[in-house]
Amino acid sequence: MTPAIRVVVADDHPIVLAGIRALLLTLPEVELVGEATSGSEALNVIRSAGPDVAVVDLSMPGMNGLELTRQLTAECPTVRVLALTVHEDRAYVGPMLAAGARGYLLKRSAAEDLPRAVRAVAAGGLYLDPAVAEKAMPAALADARSAPDEAALSVRELEVLRLTAQGFSNKEIAGQLALSVKTAETYKARGAEKLGLRTRAEIVRFGAARGWLDETGNG
Repeated sequence: MTPAIRVVVADDHPIVLAGIRALLLTLPEVELVGEATSGSEALNVIRSAGPDVAVVDLSMPGMNGLELTRQLTAECPTVRVLALTVHEDRAYVGPMLAAGARGYLLKRSAAEDLPRAVRAVAAGGLYLDPAVAEKAMPAALADARSAPDEAALSVRELEVLRLTAQGFSNKEIAGQLALSVKTAETYKARGAEKLGLRTRAEIVRFGAARGWLDETGNG
């Protein structure tokens, strides 16, 4: 009998976590051996459970998915990381793969593709969501390095843009920094204007080039 694929799931949204759990429990070859709602909790659960696959969200409190992946690659090299996220921009895809992730799946594809992705990663393969496969290149990071320096930003503008790059919503940023949503949006708009960044994707690229996605203090 083929051994079960032992899986740990980490996502800070209870509804998403419940959905992933329900989907995995329908797979006879999968054994769910742990769950976590933050990066630091996930690290402890994975250290303890020693799963074959860790399904990891990118934007989590305490430790983001990128740093979690780096730590797992260093400490638990037999655990294969599958990123499950809403982020499609290459500024997320490239760093995750460079950190050691073996798969990158969009949440909107999970209902159909999560079983296939888990099986592929568990078997030692690499799984990329078709929607991001062409984005798994580092070219976007080079574009960001030519942008203006963040020294032009105020402290609050810098904080808001960092959190934006890390994938947090305006509401989540406002909560973390004890601001109103409108004030958080204002800081983001001012900071982006100073840097010549017009879209969220450009903010992500800028942040990735400067290491903001590596930082864990704000998740």
